Amino acid sequence: MLENYYVRPVTVDRIRSSWIAAAIEQYVEWLAAQQYSQRSVLRRIPLLVAFGEFAKHHGATEVAHLPEHVEPFVHRWIADHTRPKDSDRTRLKVGQCVRNPIRQMLRLAIPGYVGLGRPRKPDNPFEAQAPQFLVYLTEEKGLRPRSIEQYRFHLRQFAVYLEQVDLKDLAHLSPTVLSGFIAEYGPRIAWPTLRNACGTLRVFLRYLHREGVLLKDLSSLVEFPQSYRHAAVPRSISWEQVEQVLAGVDRRSGCGKRDYAMLLLLATYGLRACEVAALTLDDLDWRNERLKVRDRKAGNTTTYPLSALVGAAIIDYVKNARPATTDRQVFLRACAPLVPIGAAAVTCRAAHYIRKAGIKVPRAGSHTLRHSCVQRLLNAHFSLKQIGDYIGHRNASSTQIYSKIAIEQLREVAQGDGEDVL
Repeated sequence: MLENYYVRPVTVDRIRSSWIAAAIEQYVEWLAAQQYSQRSVLRRIPLLVAFGEFAKHHGATEVAHLPEHVEPFVHRWIADHTRPKDSDRTRLKVGQCVRNPIRQMLRLAIPGYVGLGRPRKPDNPFEAQAPQFLVYLTEEKGLRPRSIEQYRFHLRQFAVYLEQVDLKDLAHLSPTVLSGFIAEYGPRIAWPTLRNACGTLRVFLRYLHREGVLLKDLSSLVEFPQSYRHAAVPRSISWEQVEQVLAGVDRRSGCGKRDYAMLLLLATYGLRACEVAALTLDDLDWRNERLKVRDRKAGNTTTYPLSALVGAAIIDYVKNARPATTDRQVFLRACAPLVPIGAAAVTCRAAHYIRKAGIKVPRAGSHTLRHSCVQRLLNAHFSLKQIGDYIGHRNASSTQIYSKIAIEQLREVAQGDGEDVL
């Protein structure tokens, strides 16, 4: 494999003379399989050879000894390859560029090696006193994985607060502690997030009472924040602005072809970012011109007529830009490792093109185009039931969140003299 990257045999011989040559070659094969660029591979190999010599000089005699030498080597590399006037951010970036390939190699060479990485947050921060809570959410309440992840997030925030106030036993929870958490957590987040946090806390407190951890059910003491229905203005943009966003995509590159197809799916069908990311080649029925969106938030599946424009964009990406892979997901990362794109990346790409078009909107992202799709259907005088079915809602009241204001009509009122309204 090394011969594919180096022309001179003496260079290959020098690499294979390293005592960790087997681990290096295994890593190079993995990089090639993940379709890393030649430039990236050539940059990493000398770094790994230098790491092997450093570890050997400091007493390492077998591959299993290498993990303890990673951080000392990184510190030495930073000292040798940065200047005193470089910022801490620059030093951190250099360290990451050195540390990451070494850890990747060690994960392949040493079974079970994980490395420091980011500390993994526990699935259930209250495992000691409520070990079956997530099982309760799954089996008894029947919640979906995405909903349970939201529960985990809010429970972690609650656990952090309890640690700050030095409360270790859930049996000592009190109204003062609960109100203190809401008062501390609320100003840092948006109202919908706080509402969901209160809902999570109420369910958790009821569970603790049922299991005997709490002598009294404190769930009723957690009050939802006061709000007014449909108080916020929807974050949609006009269809002319949507076309402006689409026009800003450079479709000459593979990344542009992919992003253009994703944006069309968001704007045409009002899909969520997770639904675009989960779309597979099997969901595209070219013969019958159908697009199937499976496992939606409401638990349903929706089949759409495949728009000619959307179909052409997907074909352009699949035929001319999509990397060769066994993955069935339609949209993949544009750089190695070539794995399916995630929902967060879909949101980020949508936000990027909205900002690139110079359009100012609160919380730009994939949901902006979803709102615009609903607004366009509303302006075309479709009923809320029809719109809800189209975008995958089970309840028409959910659709009202997206279509609560007739934006275009209000613009006409604002621009005129208002006499027709009186």
